[in-house]
Amino acid sequence: MPSEIAPLPPKYLQEEEILAQECKDFISTLPKQKGWLSSHLYQYQGFWYPVRHLQGVISCQKHFQVQDSDIFLVSTPKSGTTWLKSIMFTLLNRTRYPLTTKNHPLLSNNPHDLVPFLEIKLYVDNQIPDFATFPCPRLFSTHLPYVSLPKSVQKSSSCKIVYLCRDPKDIFVSLWHFTNKLRLEKMGSNSIDEVFEMFCKGISLFGPFWDHVLEYWNLSKEDTDKVFFLKFEDFKAEPAVYLRRLAEFLDCKFTEEEEKLGIMDEILKLCSFDNLSSLEVNMNGKLSSGEENKVFFRHGVVGDWKNYLDAEMVEKIDQISELKFNGSGLVL
Repeated sequence: MPSEIAPLPPKYLQEEEILAQECKDFISTLPKQKGWLSSHLYQYQGFWYPVRHLQGVISCQKHFQVQDSDIFLVSTPKSGTTWLKSIMFTLLNRTRYPLTTKNHPLLSNNPHDLVPFLEIKLYVDNQIPDFATFPCPRLFSTHLPYVSLPKSVQKSSSCKIVYLCRDPKDIFVSLWHFTNKLRLEKMGSNSIDEVFEMFCKGISLFGPFWDHVLEYWNLSKEDTDKVFFLKFEDFKAEPAVYLRRLAEFLDCKFTEEEEKLGIMDEILKLCSFDNLSSLEVNMNGKLSSGEENKVFFRHGVVGDWKNYLDAEMVEKIDQISELKFNGSGLVL
């Protein structure tokens, strides 16, 4: 019998081997710190990236051209991105893919496959994607800070950005669990104390968290037609209220008939954590980049940080948030 072949690790753990030489040369000039997943994080335009993601960021910045009808879901990692991807995909495609169909794409595809990341999926490994088959409006996701979005996106007055944020204490705990699940066994686990200090210093995936959030918060106040700022906790507390607001922002309001038929409730049920996490594709499937789909479904609740952070940690994060957001009107 042939010997069993070990599964390949997520591609970003293969690091510099996959980078073009010119990209390697540029990245070698950037500040770097110990990574949460791969060996290092590199600082580019004020934010921190694993080397493979950074290559995708640079390629995306060079090549992506926005369309006025484009929609972007933006977040820092572990903000509830997987959940909101499923909601936005279902909301925008509810006519194309009726909720009653047994072949709804969400039943057989992970939300990350349906709403691809620009820098992590579409432009990674020097790929130049072909958007010819993308339906209009095109729906993308990104963890990019505003300063690093492609210039065409920044300059467009018509494209729409939905920004999802979350309590940084929950984000930190979720990110710690997530990265430990993806690290190779020989690398060992990150200790919570070590990565906590890194997170507080802003050295985390697409961090600093606070700078990332504040950019989009300020933009949402300046241009309410372009940026819809959502808090994970608010959406969890009043899902129907915020789903309706989201539909209005995306110019796909629910009709009176849809309201009577309970379409909003059906969307929320289909996209619920319990439903998504129990689907075969999310229990046993994998993304093309190597991650098991199940790692994107841990708890999806508010306040899980209480099970992991001591009083000193809580006080430190809260103090940073108060300092960073002082005068902005933003409270997390």
